[in-house]
Amino acid sequence: MTQGAAVPTALDGPDGESLFKSVMGRFATGVTVVTAVEDGVPVGFTCQSFVSLSISPPLVALAPAKSSTSWPRMVTAGAFCVNVLSREQAALGDAFAVSGGDKFAGVAWRSAVTGAPVLDGALAYVDCSLELVHDAGDHELVVGRVVDLGATDAAPLVYYCGRFTGLVDPPAS
Repeated sequence: MTQGAAVPTALDGPDGESLFKSVMGRFATGVTVVTAVEDGVPVGFTCQSFVSLSISPPLVALAPAKSSTSWPRMVTAGAFCVNVLSREQAALGDAFAVSGGDKFAGVAWRSAVTGAPVLDGALAYVDCSLELVHDAGDHELVVGRVVDLGATDAAPLVYYCGRFTGLVDPPAS
């Protein structure tokens, strides 16, 4: 079989998109806010599609929606920071998921090595230079080269079945 060949699936029916969302929603993910600075202005969006890709060289991947108004501004910046949210930061996850407005109003942050915002209270941050952007359906697959990172021992914010939740206890260091 060749790559990308059309194969009939359970998703071909009228409820295919709903089924896909329901099943994929059963995969618990961490919650991140991806940030950058474009022309001196901080930008960001909430993203659950984030993964470690390679240790050598250190690469991560994320998948912003093509409908995002923030992501194109980050491409222009050439760098971004993935802020892994802690359990106490659900409000930030909600705020950065909304399109438009000043998402950074009242949000404390510092500049990472690339200049991208590291949000105060984040469980971890991964600061990256933009390495590759690839078309991926209604999203883009983005690869970033890690230039700096750090973490705390806070408990993570988790996204499961369409809502934020948290783990009961953080892991022991």
